[in-house]
Amino acid sequence: MALLVRVLRNHISISQWVPGCSRLLLASPTQGQRGRTLSGTFQMSQALACGGSVQIPGVDIELRRKYHTTSKLSSTKDSPQPVEEKVGAFTKIIEAMGFTGPLKYSKWKIKIAALRMYTSCVEKTDFEEFFLRCQMPDTFNSWFLITLLHVWMCLVRMKQEGRSGKYMCRIIVHFMWEDVEQRGRIMGVNSYILKKNMMLMTNNFYAAILGYDEGILSDDRGLAAALWRTFFNQKCEDPRQLELLVEYVRKQIQYLDSMNGEDLLLTGEVSWRPLVEKNPQSILKPHSPTYNDEGL
Repeated sequence: MALLVRVLRNHISISQWVPGCSRLLLASPTQGQRGRTLSGTFQMSQALACGGSVQIPGVDIELRRKYHTTSKLSSTKDSPQPVEEKVGAFTKIIEAMGFTGPLKYSKWKIKIAALRMYTSCVEKTDFEEFFLRCQMPDTFNSWFLITLLHVWMCLVRMKQEGRSGKYMCRIIVHFMWEDVEQRGRIMGVNSYILKKNMMLMTNNFYAAILGYDEGILSDDRGLAAALWRTFFNQKCEDPRQLELLVEYVRKQIQYLDSMNGEDLLLTGEVSWRPLVEKNPQSILKPHSPTYNDEGL
């Protein structure tokens, strides 16, 4: 009798409902090795549905929830990314204390290049075209939003150049705030109001950087949402303006990626594509800047 019961248990499938994430999943154990395989498959499928990770003896498989909705983004560089610089223990210690260690190029050359790069953001950008096509008022705040967008694109590009690029990013931001404060004083803004507005703009700057970073790593809908929140201040009612700006950011990031990193570190010369492209093929042929060894 006991033998008959064991045989029946081995041949009869018993369905069980087990919890998986926010719903119940059906598990049907079977006999022998097949039962163990189905059990492992069920655990893997359950982990995949939950967006987690699973470990199988002898196999190291990690399943993560996908973040992007596109297989390849237009802002991604086709060339291999630069290898992370190897620094010594002394450099790590002084940088942990807040100082900058030895860089690939002298700091004063990088500072000059950073000043040139920031200058290109405010002098080579057609602000009038942005005011017209994005229906923005010609105000100091609109100027700051447009400048912030171009400074952010420079930061995205230079962060790919290792420690020297990250140092250059800090200098670019420093020059930006000096310029903003100087322009406020020229406009005759009260010192107390200017200081208060500077604190507000600083908070908006870092919030915008985080939003733009998330948007450029996402699809066009994510980037459009970031631009709508920050650049348009949630007041854009024409989707064609958002579409135009998303296209502009994508092609400009791609154009900056096509520039040589060494040239950018030494010259800081950046040219911007027009908001409305007249010759789309010209984006494929960036001009190489000339470098004067004196740094001037």
